[in-house]
Amino acid sequence: MSAVANVADERLLIEAAQQDPSRFAELYENNFARVYAFVARRVQSREEAEDVTAEVFHQGLAKLGHFEWRGIPFVAWLLRIAANTLADRWQRESRNQEVPSDALEEAGTDQAIERSAMLFQLVERLPEDQKLVIVRRFVEQRSVREIAQELGRTEGAVKQLQFRALQALRNKVGSNHE
Repeated sequence: MSAVANVADERLLIEAAQQDPSRFAELYENNFARVYAFVARRVQSREEAEDVTAEVFHQGLAKLGHFEWRGIPFVAWLLRIAANTLADRWQRESRNQEVPSDALEEAGTDQAIERSAMLFQLVERLPEDQKLVIVRRFVEQRSVREIAQELGRTEGAVKQLQFRALQALRNKVGSNHE
């Protein structure tokens, strides 16, 4: 079957599922392996990969009415949901982790904590696309290629966004120390 026919079929499947949620099963079957593989590479256990994948498809079904066809494969939309789900989980986990007091003393700490907090605030102030690249690249430790695919941009464009973001962070950190 040609790529054009596949795209047309996928679009028809999406439209059918938007009208009748029971038709979502075929979209699930067609995209499960890619979403599961994406998630499994980013979590530590099979159980967690299964939980996150289930959550992604649950959200996909719940948000299907908001999906707009733009000619991009449906799996790209699901992978964005997966990336956001993983980021939300990691953020929740990092907030809920207790840091032993002796670990704080060993780290030299107050300065390290302040630097981390300042860096986090500076990243939050970056333009949205730069912030997304920094988080995906350095927090989620994803490759430039993966980020480019997710954003629908070239690898060169992602590298440029990363460069600009790091330059902006260097400038802001430098100006805060003077």
